Amino acid sequence: MPRITVKQAWSRSPDPKAAVAELAAAIDQPDLQVVLFFCGSGYPLPALGQALRAAFSCPVVGCTSSGQIGTGGFHAGGISAMSLGSKHLTVTPHLLAPLAESQRCASQVAAEVRSTWAHRPEGWKSFGLVLVDGLSLAEERLMAALYQSLGELPMIGGSAGDDLEFEQTHVYWDGGFHAGAGVLAVFDTPVPFAALKVQHFKPTDRRLVITAANPAKRVVHEINGVPATDAYAELLGLTADEVTPAVFSRHPVMLKIGAEHYIRSIAKVNPDHSMTFFCAIEEGLVLAIGEALDPVQVMTTGFDEAARAVGPPSVVLGCDCVLRRLEYEASGTLEMVGTFLSARKVFGFSTYGEQVNAIHVNQTFAGIALGS
Repeated sequence: MPRITVKQAWSRSPDPKAAVAELAAAIDQPDLQVVLFFCGSGYPLPALGQALRAAFSCPVVGCTSSGQIGTGGFHAGGISAMSLGSKHLTVTPHLLAPLAESQRCASQVAAEVRSTWAHRPEGWKSFGLVLVDGLSLAEERLMAALYQSLGELPMIGGSAGDDLEFEQTHVYWDGGFHAGAGVLAVFDTPVPFAALKVQHFKPTDRRLVITAANPAKRVVHEINGVPATDAYAELLGLTADEVTPAVFSRHPVMLKIGAEHYIRSIAKVNPDHSMTFFCAIEEGLVLAIGEALDPVQVMTTGFDEAARAVGPPSVVLGCDCVLRRLEYEASGTLEMVGTFLSARKVFGFSTYGEQVNAIHVNQTFAGIALGS
């Protein structure tokens, strides 16, 4: 019967060679097909890239992060790694660079992916994991281009972080770390898998219309014809001075696409009362202010649905928004949520944004559950 074996480890060592050696010893296994890793931004990345390339002969996929998720729950700093071993799995990473040429990159990668599908064994299916420079402002263009070229490939992904420094984020490719780039790792396997998207917000009847915006910079200047911060504050019964990160993390805006609502998170309030978002926002969009639900209850429902589809998972690859992590820290529930995720075999990282097929979202857990 097809199966995948999983090994996870986390190293606190600040020395890249020592950290990689520790991880390699812990996650080595027969039929090693891929190593995934997520690391804090404090490492000397050239040395870390060289160490990773020297340590593993299989494909290696990873990026810088704002924290990791694995055995034991949430981790900060260091480097986490996971190996997948199986005779019933292949993983092929594809570089997407430069992101300024997303359409060309997506078309080229799509041709490469389809050429491998011609030799895929009968009964095998595929999904994609996308990792992308989290400060590139290019996720919308990239995911739209990938979906246009590979719409039959289920995809989830995450935007690389840098421990909330917001200076530079990197994805790993062939021994080096790259900004302005992304990686699509295509997993082919007969083992069942299921995608899951979890967000603990629901739309309210408080509506707002974007009346002036710069989508390329993700800046909204006006909402309902007045400065964005003033309009947002009025809908919440606040003054503009009372709109803080704690407020907009609890009340993101939501966009309806088809039958589903997707979160568009506010990054900051600007001195001119415009608002910068973590996703592109276009003029004319009608959005709803979100209201929080119980996060653990919502996650339980989502993970249970995935388990019903694939059976007890061997691992859940997870891209979890760093804003969710900050919310758990503020509410004192970080350890509880970490225990929940660890018990459900999540391996992943805290992101600057999440990808679900063609759509870039925020304050969301995007994952793939792999059957055992």
